[in-house]
Amino acid sequence: MAREELISSISTYELLPLLDTDDCPYMLDVREIDEVADWQIPGVHNIPLDTLEKRIDEVPRDQHLVVICAMGARARQGAEILARHDIASEVLDGGMGAWTSTYDAVEGEFGGATVVQLRRRGKGCLSYVVGSAANAVVIDPSREIAQYLDVAARHGWTISHVLDTHLHADHLSGARELAAESGAVLWLNPADPFRFEFEPLVDGKSIELKPGVDLRVSSVSVPGHTEGSTMYQLGEHAIFTGDTLFLESVGRPDLADEAEAFAHHLYESLHQRVLPLRDEITVFPAHFGPSVEVHAHEFVARALGSLRYELAALALDEDDFVAWALANVKDRPGNYKEIVRINAGQVDLDAGGVDLEIGPNRCAIA
Repeated sequence: MAREELISSISTYELLPLLDTDDCPYMLDVREIDEVADWQIPGVHNIPLDTLEKRIDEVPRDQHLVVICAMGARARQGAEILARHDIASEVLDGGMGAWTSTYDAVEGEFGGATVVQLRRRGKGCLSYVVGSAANAVVIDPSREIAQYLDVAARHGWTISHVLDTHLHADHLSGARELAAESGAVLWLNPADPFRFEFEPLVDGKSIELKPGVDLRVSSVSVPGHTEGSTMYQLGEHAIFTGDTLFLESVGRPDLADEAEAFAHHLYESLHQRVLPLRDEITVFPAHFGPSVEVHAHEFVARALGSLRYELAALALDEDDFVAWALANVKDRPGNYKEIVRINAGQVDLDAGGVDLEIGPNRCAIA
Protein backbone atom coordinates (compact mmCIF):
# COMPACT_ATOMS: atom_id res chain seq x y z
CA MET A 1 0.00 0.00 0.00
CA ALA A 2 1.29 3.50 -0.86
CA ARG A 3 2.28 5.59 2.13
CA GLU A 4 -0.34 8.26 1.41
CA GLU A 5 -3.03 5.61 1.51
CA LEU A 6 -2.04 4.85 5.10
CA ILE A 7 -2.93 8.40 6.17
CA SER A 8 -6.49 9.70 6.49
CA SER A 9 -8.24 12.21 8.72
CA ILE A 10 -10.91 12.28 11.41
CA SER A 11 -12.85 15.22 12.82
CA THR A 12 -13.32 15.89 16.51
CA TYR A 13 -17.05 15.22 16.09
CA GLU A 14 -16.27 11.81 14.59
CA LEU A 15 -13.83 11.04 17.40
CA LEU A 16 -16.04 12.19 20.27
CA PRO A 17 -18.68 9.41 20.17
CA LEU A 18 -15.92 6.77 20.10
CA LEU A 19 -14.33 7.88 23.37
CA ASP A 20 -16.82 6.15 25.66
CA THR A 21 -16.96 2.89 23.71
CA ASP A 22 -15.07 -0.31 23.02
CA ASP A 23 -14.18 1.28 19.67
CA CYS A 24 -12.12 4.04 21.30
CA PRO A 25 -8.99 4.43 19.17
CA TYR A 26 -5.39 4.52 20.35
CA MET A 27 -4.81 8.28 20.53
CA LEU A 28 -1.21 9.27 19.94
CA ASP A 29 -0.45 12.86 20.97
CA VAL A 30 2.82 14.02 19.41
CA ARG A 31 3.04 17.35 21.23
CA GLU A 32 5.75 18.03 23.79
CA ILE A 33 5.39 16.50 27.26
CA ASP A 34 4.58 19.81 28.97
CA GLU A 35 1.91 20.64 26.38
CA VAL A 36 0.15 17.33 26.97
CA ALA A 37 0.48 17.59 30.75
CA ASP A 38 -1.23 20.98 30.61
CA TRP A 39 -4.14 20.00 28.34
CA GLN A 40 -5.12 16.75 26.69
CA ILE A 41 -7.94 14.56 25.48
CA PRO A 42 -8.48 11.96 28.22
CA GLY A 43 -6.77 8.68 27.42
CA VAL A 44 -4.05 9.91 25.05
CA HIS A 45 -0.60 8.35 24.80
CA ASN A 46 2.19 10.90 24.48
CA ILE A 47 5.21 10.34 22.24
CA PRO A 48 6.68 13.71 21.20
CA LEU A 49 7.19 14.07 17.47
CA ASP A 50 10.97 14.34 17.67
CA THR A 51 11.17 10.99 19.49
CA LEU A 52 8.56 9.10 17.48
CA GLU A 53 10.98 7.52 14.99
CA LYS A 54 13.11 6.10 17.82
CA ARG A 55 10.07 4.89 19.76
CA ILE A 56 8.13 3.45 16.84
CA ASP A 57 8.01 0.01 18.46
CA GLU A 58 5.83 1.48 21.23
CA VAL A 59 3.06 2.22 18.72
CA PRO A 60 0.53 -0.61 18.31
CA ARG A 61 0.06 -1.91 14.77
CA ASP A 62 -3.24 -3.67 15.37
CA GLN A 63 -5.34 -0.74 16.62
CA HIS A 64 -7.20 2.20 15.15
CA LEU A 65 -4.69 5.06 15.53
CA VAL A 66 -5.52 8.76 15.75
CA VAL A 67 -2.59 11.21 15.78
CA ILE A 68 -3.09 14.50 17.65
CA CYS A 69 -1.20 17.78 18.01
CA ALA A 70 -2.05 21.42 18.66
CA MET A 71 -3.46 22.38 15.25
CA GLY A 72 -2.78 19.43 12.91
CA ALA A 73 0.62 20.07 11.33
CA ARG A 74 2.74 17.99 13.72
CA ALA A 75 0.14 15.22 13.68
CA ARG A 76 0.47 15.04 9.90
CA GLN A 77 4.23 14.71 10.25
CA GLY A 78 3.70 11.99 12.84
CA ALA A 79 1.34 10.13 10.52
CA GLU A 80 3.96 10.30 7.78
CA ILE A 81 6.54 8.73 10.12
CA LEU A 82 4.05 5.98 10.97
CA ALA A 83 3.34 5.42 7.27
CA ARG A 84 7.04 4.92 6.56
CA HIS A 85 6.79 2.00 8.97
CA ASP A 86 3.61 0.73 7.29
CA ILE A 87 1.38 1.85 10.16
CA ALA A 88 -1.98 3.36 9.15
CA SER A 89 -3.36 6.30 11.11
CA GLU A 90 -5.82 9.17 11.05
CA VAL A 91 -4.86 12.79 11.72
CA LEU A 92 -7.22 14.71 14.00
CA ASP A 93 -8.41 17.65 11.90
CA GLY A 94 -7.56 20.93 13.62
CA GLY A 95 -5.98 19.17 16.58
CA MET A 96 -6.56 20.55 20.05
CA GLY A 97 -7.64 23.84 18.54
CA ALA A 98 -10.68 22.05 17.09
CA TRP A 99 -11.19 19.99 20.24
CA THR A 100 -11.65 23.18 22.27
CA SER A 101 -14.91 23.94 20.42
CA THR A 102 -16.35 20.43 20.20
CA TYR A 103 -19.68 19.89 21.97
CA ASP A 104 -22.07 17.15 22.92
CA ALA A 105 -25.34 17.33 24.84
CA VAL A 106 -27.37 15.50 27.47
CA GLU A 107 -30.94 16.20 28.50
CA GLY A 108 -33.33 15.15 31.24
CA GLU A 109 -36.41 16.17 33.20
CA PHE A 110 -36.29 18.13 36.42
CA GLY A 111 -39.49 19.19 38.15
CA GLY A 112 -41.53 19.71 35.01
CA ALA A 113 -38.76 21.34 32.99
CA THR A 114 -36.30 19.87 30.50
CA VAL A 115 -32.63 20.62 31.15
CA VAL A 116 -30.29 20.34 28.17
CA GLN A 117 -26.62 20.42 29.17
CA LEU A 118 -24.23 21.36 26.38
CA ARG A 119 -20.69 20.22 27.15
CA ARG A 120 -17.73 21.88 25.51
CA ARG A 121 -15.53 18.87 25.92
CA GLY A 122 -12.11 20.33 25.15
CA LYS A 123 -12.60 23.45 27.23
CA GLY A 124 -14.51 22.03 30.19
CA CYS A 125 -17.31 24.57 29.75
CA LEU A 126 -20.93 23.71 30.53
CA SER A 127 -23.97 25.66 29.38
CA TYR A 128 -27.67 24.99 29.65
CA VAL A 129 -31.00 25.37 27.92
CA VAL A 130 -33.86 25.00 30.39
CA GLY A 131 -37.31 24.80 28.83
CA SER A 132 -40.91 23.95 29.55
CA ALA A 133 -44.09 24.40 27.51
CA ALA A 134 -43.23 27.05 24.89
CA ASN A 135 -40.45 28.88 26.72
CA ALA A 136 -36.78 28.41 27.51
CA VAL A 137 -33.88 30.20 29.13
CA VAL A 138 -30.20 29.77 28.27
CA ILE A 139 -27.51 29.88 30.97
CA ASP A 140 -23.82 30.61 30.27
CA PRO A 141 -23.86 30.28 26.47
CA SER A 142 -20.60 30.08 24.55
CA ARG A 143 -20.12 31.98 21.31
CA GLU A 144 -21.27 29.13 19.05
CA ILE A 145 -24.85 30.31 19.46
CA ALA A 146 -26.39 28.23 16.65
CA GLN A 147 -26.49 25.20 18.95
CA TYR A 148 -28.75 26.96 21.46
CA LEU A 149 -31.08 28.13 18.73
CA ASP A 150 -31.16 24.56 17.36
CA VAL A 151 -32.01 23.06 20.77
CA ALA A 152 -34.84 25.54 21.21
CA ALA A 153 -36.17 24.90 17.71
CA ARG A 154 -36.13 21.11 18.15
CA HIS A 155 -38.19 21.39 21.32
CA GLY A 156 -40.53 24.08 20.01
CA TRP A 157 -39.28 26.61 22.56
CA THR A 158 -38.90 30.36 22.32
CA ILE A 159 -35.81 31.63 24.15
CA SER A 160 -37.18 34.30 26.44
CA HIS A 161 -34.12 35.01 28.59
CA VAL A 162 -30.36 34.64 28.35
CA LEU A 163 -28.37 34.55 31.61
CA ASP A 164 -24.71 34.46 32.56
CA THR A 165 -23.79 33.29 36.04
CA HIS A 166 -20.90 35.78 36.19
CA LEU A 167 -18.36 37.72 34.16
CA HIS A 168 -16.39 34.85 32.64
CA ALA A 169 -12.58 34.92 32.60
CA ASP A 170 -11.67 31.72 30.78
CA HIS A 171 -13.92 31.74 27.73
CA LEU A 172 -15.84 34.17 25.57
CA SER A 173 -19.51 34.56 26.43
CA GLY A 174 -22.16 34.31 23.73
CA ALA A 175 -24.85 35.86 25.91
CA ARG A 176 -25.09 39.23 24.19
CA GLU A 177 -25.02 37.73 20.70
CA LEU A 178 -27.61 35.07 21.55
CA ALA A 179 -29.94 37.59 23.16
CA ALA A 180 -29.70 39.83 20.09
CA GLU A 181 -30.25 36.94 17.67
CA SER A 182 -33.18 35.41 19.56
CA GLY A 183 -34.82 38.59 20.78
CA ALA A 184 -34.48 37.36 24.37
CA VAL A 185 -33.99 39.52 27.44
CA LEU A 186 -30.41 39.55 28.74
CA TRP A 187 -30.19 39.26 32.53
CA LEU A 188 -26.91 39.98 34.33
CA ASN A 189 -25.78 40.92 37.80
CA PRO A 190 -24.68 44.58 37.87
CA ALA A 191 -22.12 43.78 40.59
CA ASP A 192 -19.86 42.65 37.76
CA PRO A 193 -18.59 45.55 35.56
CA PHE A 194 -20.56 45.00 32.33
CA ARG A 195 -20.50 48.00 29.98
CA PHE A 196 -23.45 47.33 27.71
CA GLU A 197 -27.20 47.26 28.05
CA PHE A 198 -28.85 44.45 30.03
CA GLU A 199 -31.64 43.97 32.51
CA PRO A 200 -30.15 44.01 36.01
CA LEU A 201 -30.91 41.14 38.34
CA VAL A 202 -32.34 41.62 41.80
CA ASP A 203 -32.51 38.96 44.48
CA GLY A 204 -35.48 36.65 44.12
CA LYS A 205 -36.36 37.66 40.58
CA SER A 206 -38.00 34.77 38.74
CA ILE A 207 -38.84 33.60 35.26
CA GLU A 208 -42.02 31.59 34.87
CA LEU A 209 -41.55 28.97 32.18
CA LYS A 210 -45.10 27.78 32.72
CA PRO A 211 -47.43 27.99 35.72
CA GLY A 212 -45.83 26.14 38.61
CA VAL A 213 -42.40 25.84 36.96
CA ASP A 214 -40.07 28.66 37.92
CA LEU A 215 -36.43 29.18 37.18
CA ARG A 216 -35.77 31.63 39.95
CA VAL A 217 -32.76 33.58 41.03
CA SER A 218 -32.23 32.14 44.47
CA SER A 219 -29.18 34.28 45.19
CA VAL A 220 -28.12 37.19 43.07
CA SER A 221 -25.10 37.68 45.30
CA VAL A 222 -22.95 34.59 45.72
CA PRO A 223 -19.71 36.58 45.51
CA GLY A 224 -16.34 34.95 45.76
CA HIS A 225 -15.30 33.95 42.28
CA THR A 226 -16.50 37.36 41.09
CA GLU A 227 -18.51 39.99 42.92
CA GLY A 228 -21.44 39.42 40.59
CA SER A 229 -21.48 35.62 40.74
CA THR A 230 -25.07 34.41 40.58
CA MET A 231 -26.82 31.11 41.26
CA TYR A 232 -30.06 30.11 39.55
CA GLN A 233 -32.44 27.62 41.10
CA LEU A 234 -34.99 25.45 39.29
CA GLY A 235 -37.63 24.90 41.95
CA GLU A 236 -36.41 22.41 44.54
CA HIS A 237 -34.80 20.22 41.90
CA ALA A 238 -31.66 21.84 40.50
CA ILE A 239 -29.22 24.69 41.00
CA PHE A 240 -26.96 26.21 38.36
CA THR A 241 -23.96 27.25 40.42
CA GLY A 242 -21.72 28.87 37.82
CA ASP A 243 -18.17 28.99 39.18
CA THR A 244 -19.20 29.06 42.83
CA LEU A 245 -19.37 25.28 43.29
CA PHE A 246 -17.95 22.63 40.97
CA LEU A 247 -18.09 18.86 41.21
CA GLU A 248 -14.40 18.66 42.13
CA SER A 249 -13.78 21.96 43.95
CA VAL A 250 -14.96 25.55 44.31
CA GLY A 251 -14.31 28.68 42.29
CA ARG A 252 -10.99 30.45 42.61
CA PRO A 253 -11.15 33.85 44.35
CA ASP A 254 -8.00 35.49 42.99
CA LEU A 255 -8.82 36.71 39.48
CA ALA A 256 -9.73 40.23 40.64
CA ASP A 257 -6.48 40.47 42.64
CA GLU A 258 -8.39 40.58 45.93
CA ALA A 259 -7.97 36.92 46.78
CA GLU A 260 -8.27 37.08 50.57
CA ALA A 261 -11.40 39.27 50.61
CA PHE A 262 -13.01 37.23 47.83
CA ALA A 263 -12.17 33.97 49.64
CA HIS A 264 -14.10 35.19 52.67
CA HIS A 265 -17.01 36.12 50.37
CA LEU A 266 -16.89 32.71 48.75
CA TYR A 267 -17.04 30.96 52.12
CA GLU A 268 -20.09 33.03 53.10
CA SER A 269 -21.80 32.36 49.78
CA LEU A 270 -21.30 28.62 50.08
CA HIS A 271 -22.40 28.39 53.70
CA GLN A 272 -25.25 30.89 53.60
CA ARG A 273 -26.68 30.29 50.13
CA VAL A 274 -25.68 26.87 48.80
CA LEU A 275 -25.08 24.38 51.60
CA PRO A 276 -28.38 25.08 53.42
CA LEU A 277 -30.22 23.59 50.42
CA ARG A 278 -31.46 20.02 50.62
CA ASP A 279 -29.12 17.13 49.84
CA GLU A 280 -31.23 15.90 46.92
CA ILE A 281 -30.95 19.05 44.81
CA THR A 282 -28.81 18.56 41.68
CA VAL A 283 -25.76 20.78 41.20
CA PHE A 284 -25.11 21.88 37.62
CA PRO A 285 -21.78 23.77 37.46
CA ALA A 286 -20.42 25.99 34.69
CA HIS A 287 -17.20 24.01 34.25
CA PHE A 288 -15.54 20.69 34.87
CA GLY A 289 -11.86 19.94 35.33
CA PRO A 290 -9.67 17.05 34.18
CA SER A 291 -10.43 14.99 37.29
CA VAL A 292 -14.13 14.81 36.37
CA GLU A 293 -15.04 11.90 34.13
CA VAL A 294 -17.42 12.82 31.33
CA HIS A 295 -19.57 10.12 29.74
CA ALA A 296 -22.02 10.15 26.87
CA HIS A 297 -25.67 10.39 27.93
CA GLU A 298 -24.77 11.25 31.55
CA PHE A 299 -25.02 14.74 33.03
CA VAL A 300 -21.94 16.38 34.46
CA ALA A 301 -23.82 16.98 37.70
CA ARG A 302 -24.09 15.65 41.23
CA ALA A 303 -26.47 15.77 44.16
CA LEU A 304 -25.51 18.48 46.63
CA GLY A 305 -25.49 15.92 49.44
CA SER A 306 -22.68 13.94 47.84
CA LEU A 307 -20.57 17.05 47.30
CA ARG A 308 -21.22 18.19 50.86
CA TYR A 309 -19.48 15.09 52.19
CA GLU A 310 -16.87 14.51 49.47
CA LEU A 311 -15.35 17.98 49.07
CA ALA A 312 -13.15 18.48 52.10
CA ALA A 313 -13.05 22.26 51.64
CA LEU A 314 -16.77 22.50 52.41
CA ALA A 315 -16.14 21.17 55.93
CA LEU A 316 -13.49 23.77 56.82
CA ASP A 317 -14.20 26.69 59.11
CA GLU A 318 -13.84 30.14 57.59
CA ASP A 319 -10.23 30.84 58.55
CA ASP A 320 -9.05 27.42 57.39
CA PHE A 321 -11.07 27.73 54.16
CA VAL A 322 -9.48 31.08 53.34
CA ALA A 323 -6.00 29.74 54.11
CA TRP A 324 -6.66 26.69 51.90
CA ALA A 325 -8.01 28.82 49.06
CA LEU A 326 -5.04 31.17 49.09
CA ALA A 327 -2.53 28.32 49.23
CA ASN A 328 -4.02 26.28 46.40
CA VAL A 329 -4.80 28.68 43.57
CA LYS A 330 -2.44 27.95 40.69
CA ASP A 331 -1.93 29.17 37.13
CA ARG A 332 -4.57 31.64 36.02
CA PRO A 333 -6.57 31.12 32.82
CA GLY A 334 -4.62 32.03 29.71
CA ASN A 335 -5.43 35.51 28.32
CA TYR A 336 -7.95 35.98 31.12
CA LYS A 337 -7.56 39.75 31.36
CA GLU A 338 -8.30 40.20 27.66
CA ILE A 339 -11.21 37.75 27.85
CA VAL A 340 -12.68 39.68 30.80
CA ARG A 341 -12.39 42.96 28.89
CA ILE A 342 -14.20 41.46 25.89
CA ASN A 343 -16.94 39.85 28.00
CA ALA A 344 -17.43 43.06 29.96
CA GLY A 345 -17.86 45.06 26.74
CA GLN A 346 -14.75 47.15 27.34
CA VAL A 347 -13.18 46.12 24.01
CA ASP A 348 -14.52 44.49 20.87
CA LEU A 349 -13.72 40.95 19.81
CA ASP A 350 -11.47 40.94 16.75
CA ALA A 351 -11.33 38.23 14.10
CA GLY A 352 -8.59 36.30 15.87
CA GLY A 353 -10.15 36.54 19.29
CA VAL A 354 -11.32 32.96 19.43
CA ASP A 355 -7.67 31.92 19.78
CA LEU A 356 -7.77 33.51 23.24
CA GLU A 357 -9.77 30.53 24.48
CA ILE A 358 -7.40 27.74 23.49
CA GLY A 359 -6.28 25.75 26.53
CA PRO A 360 -7.88 24.24 29.62
CA ASN A 361 -10.19 26.05 32.01
CA ARG A 362 -8.56 27.12 35.26
CA CYS A 363 -11.44 28.59 37.24
CA ALA A 364 -11.40 26.08 40.10
CA ILE A 365 -9.12 25.91 43.10
CA ALA A 366 -6.85 22.93 42.46
